[in-house]
Amino acid sequence: MNFQERKARFRTGLLAIASITAIGLSASTALAEFAWDRFSGQSITVMMPEHPVTDGIRSALDRFESDTGIDVRLQTMAEDLYFDRMEVALRGSGGNSQMDVYFLPMDSTAYTQHTNGLVHSLQGFIDDPDLTAPDYNLADIPAGFLDSTKYNVNGSWEHHGIPASFETYILFANMDHVNEYLGGKMPSTMDELIAAARKVKEDSGGNVAGAVLRGIRSDTLIDTITGFVNNSVGAADRTAPYNVWFDGDWSNPRMDNPDIVRGLANYAELMKAGPVNIQAMDWPDASQFFMAGGAAFFIDASLFAPGFENPDDSPIAGRIGYSVIPVDNDEGEPYTAHWQWGFGIPQNAANAEAGWLFIQYMSNEDNATTIGKLHGGAPRLATWQDPEYASSFPQAYVDAVAAAMPNSQTSVVQRAGWSEFALRIVDVIQEIYGGADPAEAGAAAQADFMTML
Repeated sequence: MNFQERKARFRTGLLAIASITAIGLSASTALAEFAWDRFSGQSITVMMPEHPVTDGIRSALDRFESDTGIDVRLQTMAEDLYFDRMEVALRGSGGNSQMDVYFLPMDSTAYTQHTNGLVHSLQGFIDDPDLTAPDYNLADIPAGFLDSTKYNVNGSWEHHGIPASFETYILFANMDHVNEYLGGKMPSTMDELIAAARKVKEDSGGNVAGAVLRGIRSDTLIDTITGFVNNSVGAADRTAPYNVWFDGDWSNPRMDNPDIVRGLANYAELMKAGPVNIQAMDWPDASQFFMAGGAAFFIDASLFAPGFENPDDSPIAGRIGYSVIPVDNDEGEPYTAHWQWGFGIPQNAANAEAGWLFIQYMSNEDNATTIGKLHGGAPRLATWQDPEYASSFPQAYVDAVAAAMPNSQTSVVQRAGWSEFALRIVDVIQEIYGGADPAEAGAAAQADFMTML
C-alpha cells in the first residue's frame, strides 16, 4: 500500500476518535522491581505523525519522565509530511540519526529500512533482564502481530519493532438490511455470506448491494485480499518472509493452490453482488457507500468502526453488526490478516537503550490499553478482555476483533518488488469477476509468478 493511502486511511478511519476526551495513563510499571531510572539525565527525541497513539503518548509523557528521569523531545507533524521527514531523520548527519524512537509503519517501509541497515534490532534489549521489565509480557501480543516485526539477522529472526496500533480485516453488516432481507441472520460461513449477499441484491431489485469491497485494479488491495485468502487457507504456514503466497522458498509460488484460488474467488463473488461500479471503488468509495446504507455487507479494516459509529457523521451509527470474516477452511476457525504501526529505533540512534525504555513503557499492558481507547486497535490480547477498554466500543466489535486477533497474520511479504506480484494477484480477482474459471486464472498467475521470479 502506498504512503498516500496509508496516511489518508488513518486520517479518515479515525475521525470519530477525535471527539474522545484525552485520558491520563495509569501508573503501569513495577518500579520497585525494575530500575526505570537507570538512564536518568539522558534525553531522547521521539518522532511521530499526528495520530491517536501520539495523543496517548502526550498524556503519558510527564509520568514517563518522572519515573525514568529521561527527558523526551516529542517531534510531531502532519501525516503528509511524516514519511519524508522520517526517512531523512533516519539517515541523520554526523553518524547519528536525528531521532531515538519513531513511529514505524510495519510493512514494506520497515522492511526496506531494515535491508538498508537503518533499523535497530530490539532483540538484545528484549533478552536483557536489566533492560526489560519482568512484567512486560511480550507474549500478550499475538504471534502473528510480532511476525512482521522480525527480520533475519545472520540466520536469527530478531524483533525490530513493537506493535502500537493495528487494523485487522473483519465483516461489517448493516443490520437494517440483514433484518429486512435475511430475517436477522448473520452468515457464519463464507458460502452463507456469498448466498446472503446475492439474495439482498436480488430481493431489493438492485437497490441495495449485497456487499461492497475495494474493487479497483491496484496493488493496494492486497491487505484485505490477504485476509480473504488466509481465511480459506486456514492453519497452513504463512510466516515471514514468504507469507501465504510462497511455499517456503521464493521459487515455490502457490498461486495455483486450490485454497488460495478459492479465497480469491470468494472476493470476486462478493464483488459480483456489489454495486455496478464496484471496479471503480477504492477504500474511501467503498467505506462511504457502506456508511451511506448502500450495502448489506462490507469486509475491510477494523479501524473503520469508530467512524461508522460516530452519530454526528454516520447514518448507520448504532445499527452495525460485526463478526470475523465468515469461516472458509477445514479447521472451522476464523483466519484473517492485519496491518500495523509500531515503535522502532534507528540503527544509529544516540540513546538507543533509553529509547527502548520509552517503547517498553508506552507499550506495556496498562499503557497500551489506555492509549488503545483513542484508536480502537490496541495490539495486546489482554486489552480486549479489559471491561474498561471494551466499554469504549460496541461489544460486537470488541468480540469480532478479539476473535480475529489470535489467528491473524501480517499481510506483509518481505521481498523487494512485491507490489508487482500483488497486482498480479489482484488481476486474478478481476479475471474471475469478469467470468474466468478460477482454477484457470490461478494457473495463469502461477505461470506468470514463475516468469516474474
